[in-house]
Amino acid sequence: MIYGITLILLSIIAVPSLILSRKPNAAELLEKVAPFQGWIGLVFCFFGIWGILQAVLNLGWLTSAPIWWATLLAGSVVQAGLGFMLGYPLISKLFLSNSVTAREKVERLRARVAPQQGRLGVVGILVGAWMVIASFIVVVA
Repeated sequence: MIYGITLILLSIIAVPSLILSRKPNAAELLEKVAPFQGWIGLVFCFFGIWGILQAVLNLGWLTSAPIWWATLLAGSVVQAGLGFMLGYPLISKLFLSNSVTAREKVERLRARVAPQQGRLGVVGILVGAWMVIASFIVVVA
């Protein structure tokens, strides 16, 4: 359940225009979070990649809990993508400052993912909400 809630919060941070169109007073809160966006993105990118690795290592869940496995994989992919988009300036500064070729490759990847940030944010909200709901279903059932 915590994974779903954090995915929803990350998605809200990543798609501020969606939130601001519905709640104009949310701008103050988003401005307070803005200085920490790079670190938030870096941490979530790491945990998204970790979740993808966990999904691959637990392929056996496909036979016992296929919907939960697919949810874990989808949430991790969205989390890694949004974390990468939010943390790109910090990732570039910390890890790619010495290598020009690596920076060019990552910039090409970012250019491909950047137009999808809004969709990723909406998908992140939906998958996060599903994770919260599914955690209640699994506990109750």
